[in-house]
Amino acid sequence: MNAYRGGSSRGDDLVIDDAALDGLAGQYGGREAKLPPVAIVIAAYNEEGGIGPVISALPTTVCGLAVATIVVADGCMDGTVKEAHEHGAIVCDVPVNRGQGAALRLGYRIAREGGAQYIVTTDADGQYNPAEIESLLAPVVAGQADFVTGSRRLGSEETRDPVRRLGVRVFAVTISALTGQRISDTTFGLRAMRAEVTGAVRLDQQQYQAAELLIGVMSRGFRVAELPATIHKRKVGESKKGHNAIYGLHFAGVIARTWWRERVINGRRRERQPAPGDPGAVTAAELPSAGVSSGATGGPDAAAVVAVPAPAPPADESRSAKRT
Repeated sequence: MNAYRGGSSRGDDLVIDDAALDGLAGQYGGREAKLPPVAIVIAAYNEEGGIGPVISALPTTVCGLAVATIVVADGCMDGTVKEAHEHGAIVCDVPVNRGQGAALRLGYRIAREGGAQYIVTTDADGQYNPAEIESLLAPVVAGQADFVTGSRRLGSEETRDPVRRLGVRVFAVTISALTGQRISDTTFGLRAMRAEVTGAVRLDQQQYQAAELLIGVMSRGFRVAELPATIHKRKVGESKKGHNAIYGLHFAGVIARTWWRERVINGRRRERQPAPGDPGAVTAAELPSAGVSSGATGGPDAAAVVAVPAPAPPADESRSAKRT
């Protein structure tokens, strides 16, 4: 995804989001306002030639539930919007390039306001295996977890970049130490969650949102699970993440700021028992039950990385429903 290029404030972001949503309204005959149970959200920046095959490979049903694909085009200057639209996605065209975090945040909002019950995220570069979406979403649908992330360390990865591999491990150890819950991969982009979770967690980061979202969910008591997953080499285009050192510094900064906000500042607020309705007090306990709980104990803020059975490899991935 793209490097953050803007300096917009939170108020500016809301104006940009609202304008983009106004532009989206009515483009798809109301389809964007009446989404099926599952929404796959993709943030894209100049992914012409790659976004189409990614969309076409996505399943049309997951866990027996219908799927819609939402692409947030983040200030694209190529044919990404046209290509995504032609391949059947609901495309929200944002004229300003703000960053992956801002694009995903807008995609979450579209999914929630459109009535989706579950959200899956994947990248626009084709690095994730669409056949693994079912295994990640299944524990959420079954009520075993609120948020499930894939892990290359539990699964497999094709990259041989030693710096990036080291970074994945260092960030995993750091977040595990800060949150008190073991996590093996903090930057994996293929994730599944209950739609309400994205509205209960504060998301401010324009670019490096993976850490902010993960720390937010764990700090607010949602049940988090990790499952083995695969990350492939990018086949089309180039990575927008930039130099490893710069990416690492920014990502580390997001971890520090988010942890301080969630565990120290917001933690003190929750200890003071804020009044009902205070946005800073929203936790998993305030959401409708998703079914039988196998998660945290010890109060709404006692997050847990819950254990769910690892899925068996699909017997024949070619049987997965594909878009045409």
